[in-house]
Amino acid sequence: MKIKMAKNLLLTSAAVAFSFAAQANIVAPAPLVSIPTHDAFFDHLREHCGKAYEGKVTVNNPAASGFEGRLVMHVRGCEDNQLQIPFHVGNNHSRTWILTKTGSGISLKHDHRLEDGSNDPMTMYGGHTVDAGFDRVQSFPVDQYSIEEFVKDGIPASNTNIWQMYIYPEQFTYRLIREGREFRVDFDLTKPVALPPVPWGYSD
Repeated sequence: MKIKMAKNLLLTSAAVAFSFAAQANIVAPAPLVSIPTHDAFFDHLREHCGKAYEGKVTVNNPAASGFEGRLVMHVRGCEDNQLQIPFHVGNNHSRTWILTKTGSGISLKHDHRLEDGSNDPMTMYGGHTVDAGFDRVQSFPVDQYSIEEFVKDGIPASNTNIWQMYIYPEQFTYRLIREGREFRVDFDLTKPVALPPVPWGYSD
């Protein structure tokens, strides 16, 4: 009788263990999938990791203030699936572009911080690719989170935002377009400049 009970206990334990293993296999995250154009775009940017470049506003229509001073981008954080690129405007070190491979494309977020490192009231807005794009050009139509934030903050005109990035051997471009608005900054990749300060809210 005791032998039979021991056998039943062993069988039950094995079944439970198998059940847990099966569940673990079911919930295990799938490997991140990325397509060639997204990979190439990511890699072209990552080639500049650790370097900074100066830029200038080439389109600002209609004219709007807020980008006076020296403009510098710094490809500062480089991981397999994420790039962090601070965008410095004069003594304002509040902006960081965050590009992330999501498994269904690339996300662009604008991380805005206050000087004490805390989040700006308007932060982490951006967009997500909706197609393959190109090796050197990607577009990021506004995402739902950003639309809701723009409506809440009383700037619904931004609900049609499309951000674009171009990465060519001699130039990187950040561009924003929407109904009645175009803004563009071009950075010279042929002349690296001294690294800017650590962006607000980040550390070495």
